[in-house]
Amino acid sequence: MKIPFSRVPMAGNELNFVKEVLESGWLTTSTKALQFERLFAEYLGVRYACAVNSCTAALHLAVEAVGIKAGDKVLVPTMTFTATADVVRYLGADPVFTDVEYGTCLLTPEILQAALAINGNVRAVMPVHYGGQAASLATPEGNGIVDICRSRQIRVVEDAAHAFPTKFQGRFVGSFGDVTCFSFYANKTITTGEGGMLVTNDEAIYNRVKTMRLHGIDHDVWDRYTNGKTSWEYDIVAPGYKYNMPDINAAVGLAQLGKADFFREQRQRCALYYLNELQNLSVVDLPLCVGPVENHAWHLFPIIIKPDAPVSRNEFIHRMSQQGIGTSVHYKPLHRMSYYRDTYQLNEKDFPNAERIWQGIVSLPIYPDLTDAELKYICAAIRNILS
Repeated sequence: MKIPFSRVPMAGNELNFVKEVLESGWLTTSTKALQFERLFAEYLGVRYACAVNSCTAALHLAVEAVGIKAGDKVLVPTMTFTATADVVRYLGADPVFTDVEYGTCLLTPEILQAALAINGNVRAVMPVHYGGQAASLATPEGNGIVDICRSRQIRVVEDAAHAFPTKFQGRFVGSFGDVTCFSFYANKTITTGEGGMLVTNDEAIYNRVKTMRLHGIDHDVWDRYTNGKTSWEYDIVAPGYKYNMPDINAAVGLAQLGKADFFREQRQRCALYYLNELQNLSVVDLPLCVGPVENHAWHLFPIIIKPDAPVSRNEFIHRMSQQGIGTSVHYKPLHRMSYYRDTYQLNEKDFPNAERIWQGIVSLPIYPDLTDAELKYICAAIRNILS
């Protein structure tokens, strides 16, 4: 049996929606992208959504829009994809790396408080909703990440690349911080092939992002084409970027958005199967789900091979590959990456939880059309390798 690490599910209307774009004669950003933005914002219950060509682009626009400048400090958890920290460096600012919680791989309010106590003048915090589970954002007691940051006038830019659709205390991720960024990469819950979405309830942030997304132009070509005024005239109000999402990508996203709940439910089915079948393996730590399973997007299902296992993490991955099963690693911590390690003189001893996670972490296949027979095969292979 051959089981890839990821398979892209189709919702059913992708070809029809793309065909509509091709037949319209307008392939760049226009009606499909606008519709995708509107429906995505409605789904999350937020005021504004801005479609872009990657989550990296969304993160870059977000940190720029909240005013991060050269020399500023931005707190970033070390267990994340490099884009989270890279966008801080794009602006000449400095990421300050934090450890994460063992079991969830999340930045916690306690870790945040400890980091703020030793780092002055932090301008922003970028919580990463690792694997599809929300970090503790806001609590009735006022001690969540967003609560702490707002009490100190620190901006919150949420990296929700893994977290659609994810809820925290009855609300969707995307409605808590100053701005939240989602990914529609091919292995995400919904995909546009490549793409991302930035959401916010702050009108000033939205207006800045919308302008900077497309070269700093005060109104884009679709606006000029449809507003009935002289179509060629525009102004450059800032040196912006080229981050807009074309309608072809948005058409795929529209089709996928209609099945987002179903896709999440099927990922949950896979996660619950793993949790049940692997719970008695003493040499494995399973991911900790701190809230209702229905709140989790289950983008990833990471297990940790413990030091007393009969094989190492790398040998486990090799043996799984021999059985035809794809796996991955999320992630090698950023404090171990040569650029960040050398630039900021980072020491592995300052990240004990991330180090412990990194030594054994492996992501198992999890996607909507993973069958029960495939899940059974995967679990049997894991038990065989680790017995």
